[in-house]
Amino acid sequence: MDFNQWTTLLELLVSFLQIIIWPLTVLLILFYLRIPLKKFLDDLIEVNLKAGPFETTAKRKQIIEAAASLGAATAHWDDATPDNHDANKTKDIAKSVDQLMTPKTSRQIEGASILWVDDRPMNTSYERQALEALGAQFTISKSTEDAIEKLDRKRYDLIISDMGRPPDQQAGYTLLEQVKARNFTTPLIIYASSKRPEHIAEARRRGAFGTTNEPQELFEFVVAALLTSHH
Repeated sequence: MDFNQWTTLLELLVSFLQIIIWPLTVLLILFYLRIPLKKFLDDLIEVNLKAGPFETTAKRKQIIEAAASLGAATAHWDDATPDNHDANKTKDIAKSVDQLMTPKTSRQIEGASILWVDDRPMNTSYERQALEALGAQFTISKSTEDAIEKLDRKRYDLIISDMGRPPDQQAGYTLLEQVKARNFTTPLIIYASSKRPEHIAEARRRGAFGTTNEPQELFEFVVAALLTSHH
């Protein structure tokens, strides 16, 4: 084969991979969760039949991908196994995503610019995949200092931060204070390992939009924050 033939073959292979990569991703996530595929799809069909005229094939695809990624995130933090994973959680997540995805919400998430600050970003990749499926765009920062530099250079619609980043065990609050000191109005959500009432109250007192350690609630906070910031 000559060079042109190899180039054509390569282009065909790339096109083929682009077509199959999304369904393969979803199937791999579902396999990881050990959720029966038929039940999962039946649940989503039930949700989508109730969604009204706004529902489209593209939106159903987004909902499935977002719900599957949030389900994977939930299983990751719950350390789920085939014996203890609650398959009903995925159905609840799918319904929640579907209910939140109104035309207005879709417009606000599509193209939203989010700064995610976490010294171990791989731990939250599923959460980002859920929002990226709906059109959100992420910039990753691994330190408070780097995050502030990025905020000085560019406006973001939302900030999501973990809490502890060595050596600062309250780095989430440190970032929040620096954001306020610069008079930035960007809402900030703390996504940390604790959801104790006193931590929720402290985060609110300091001016955080919200704090949670649950992927589904994080998704709900993100939607609410983006709607509020564009109000």
